[in-house]
Order: sequence, then structure tokens, then C-alpha cells
Amino acid sequence: MNNWIDPFRNPAVADVLAGRIGDLGRQLAVRRPGPIRIMEVCGSHTMSIARYGLRDLLPPQVDLVSGPGCPVCVTDTGYLDTAICLARQGVIIATFGDMLNVPGSDTTLGRVRSEGARIEVCYSPSEALAHARQNPGREVVFLAIGFETTIGPVISLIDPARTEGLKNLSLLVAFKRIPPALALLRADPELAIDAFLCPAHVSAIIGAHAYDFLTGPKGIPCVIAGFEPLDILIGIDHILQQKMKGEARVENLYNRVVRENGNLRAQALIDRILEPVSTPWRGLGILPDSGLALRPDYADFDAPRKLGVPLKTGVPPTACRCGDVIKGKLHPPECPLFGLACNPDHPVGPCMVSAEGSCAAAFKYARLALSPSNCVVHQPD
Repeated sequence: MNNWIDPFRNPAVADVLAGRIGDLGRQLAVRRPGPIRIMEVCGSHTMSIARYGLRDLLPPQVDLVSGPGCPVCVTDTGYLDTAICLARQGVIIATFGDMLNVPGSDTTLGRVRSEGARIEVCYSPSEALAHARQNPGREVVFLAIGFETTIGPVISLIDPARTEGLKNLSLLVAFKRIPPALALLRADPELAIDAFLCPAHVSAIIGAHAYDFLTGPKGIPCVIAGFEPLDILIGIDHILQQKMKGEARVENLYNRVVRENGNLRAQALIDRILEPVSTPWRGLGILPDSGLALRPDYADFDAPRKLGVPLKTGVPPTACRCGDVIKGKLHPPECPLFGLACNPDHPVGPCMVSAEGSCAAAFKYARLALSPSNCVVHQPD
């Protein structure tokens, strides 16, 4: 028995919570038509929800939809095209493994590597420093993507590189900030989001107060929860309780990790090295101040400026509905490619590639995936 984790996976408690959620859902259905739409905005939540079959425990009055919680999935096609271009020019690309098979406009980093380009998979950003030390005659570019959670560890490469005098290390930056994306999703009447199950890892950095702007008299509930099954079910229960009371506030149910003001040291590092910029999100378009770019003092680490290769404008794969899945407009099985033309062995879009992608989670764990053109049984692992 794992004394830290097992209490959060107690099936008897899960049954009690599911019953209470069902009661609340039915009571709310009397007050208003249509289901309560709760969006989770964290790839780890997405995987846990699918892995433990939590959607099967929810009543029809509660619709749990996935949002833009996967950093690989929201990265623009043009970013991949730029990385592929650099690799073909002889640059050593250092990257997390999820990026290898994400389709660019016409190929992937994995295919380019099979053609002879040097693509190094890193388990930690610090490995990029080692590659730069070992290859002083070649430029090493780290693919710097991610939300607030991973931004700090990635940009922490810069200070030691400067101290050591490494001149051959740079970053291809596509950092994203979660709050501006939530603001856009909340304001979209087509989506009709009733509440957010807020991202726990991101919240550990930015703090619970970062979501205050979404709440109040005209706002919606925002609940921060952990990743275990009971964490998530308790989060949904608290959201529905807020809806019953007509409340809209931030609740931090993950206070074993998340603080009200977040990680101030990480925030200071980010503010020193990066500045807000408008940036493209797959499925959401260009969002003002939703990205972070290197400040002018760190231009010598900015790969496009340093190497004279501007970011390209990519061409997303045709027929792929990954953008709609990211936005919460579709559940993954509703994409006509799901499980047929698009699967983990032959992914068409990044949502089927990343370990945190909604489509990958649905394919891996769903017992029965239904789409208008498909009925495929998938066995959970």
C-alpha cells in the first residue's frame, strides 16, 4: 500500500462522490437546460480522467471537456517547420521526446532525423548545455515550448551558459501563458464554458490568485485540483456546489502543492528573462500577451534572431480537427479521423502524438470510442 497515493484512489469514496455529483447534476438540470460544461485545462488531468474512466462516473447533466492543456498540442505548425528547417541546415536540435512525431507542414523531426539530421532527445533541459559543451563548433538549439510549469527550468539554461561563455546555445521559444487562453475560452459564447478545473502544475507556479479575474458576480467557478481520481471528483463536486449556490470563486483544493501567490522565485526568474508577446495557439489563433519571448538583453540566445531564420507560417494538416478538440468544441472521437487515419502509429495531428494529448488519451484508455464514421473498441492498459 502506498500511504500517500492510495487514499486518493479509494473506490468506495469515489462511489460516494459520483452519487453526490449525480444528485447535484440533476438538481442543476431543473434550473437550466443543457449540461454543465466543465473544462479541464491540464494535460495530466486529461490523462487521469481517461485512465480512470472518470467520465463514465458523471451524470449526463455534466459534460467534462478538454481544453488547451497540452503544450505540444497548442504549438503552431510553423514552429515545427522552423525547427525542421534549422535541423536541415546542420543545427543540432535538442528537444523533449514528444516533439519528434508532431507533424509539420510536410514532415516531422523524427523523419528528418532518420535522413541524417541531428536531433537529440532530452529528458531535462540541462542536457542541452552538455550538447553545447561537447559540440563547440555547432549551434545547439533547444526547442523551448511549454506553459508556466516548464518555462523556469528551460530558461535556467541561460545563466550558466553565459557564465561558461558558451556561444553555441540558443532557444527556439514558443512559451505559452494559460490565463489569456482561459479568458478567450470563457468569452466564447459558442463554447458556453460553465467552470474551469484549473491546471495544477501551472497553478503551482502562478498561484491560485492568477484566476481571480475569471470569477466574481459575472464570472465562473475555478477550482484547482490534483491529479488522482478523488482529487478530480472532489474538484467537480465543489464546482457543482458553487453552481448550486450561484457562486463564482477560486477554490484551491491542491494546497498540498499550490499556494495562493504561487512560486515567487520562479516568477522572478521568468520576469527577468522573458517579456509578454502575442503568440499563435493551435485552435485558438493569435492571442495578445499570451506568449513569452526573450527580452532584448538575451537576444544572443534567441535562435531566430541569432541564426537569421524567422519563424515560418505553417500549414495545418487537412481534415484534422485537433484545433477544435483543443478548444473544447469536439470530444476526440467526434473527429472523423479518430482511430482510423489518425492513431498513435500514424498520427495526423499533435493531439494524437503527445503523452498529454486529448486524442492520445481517448485512444489509449477509452473502452468504446464512437465517431460518426467509426466504432472501434480500444482496450485500456
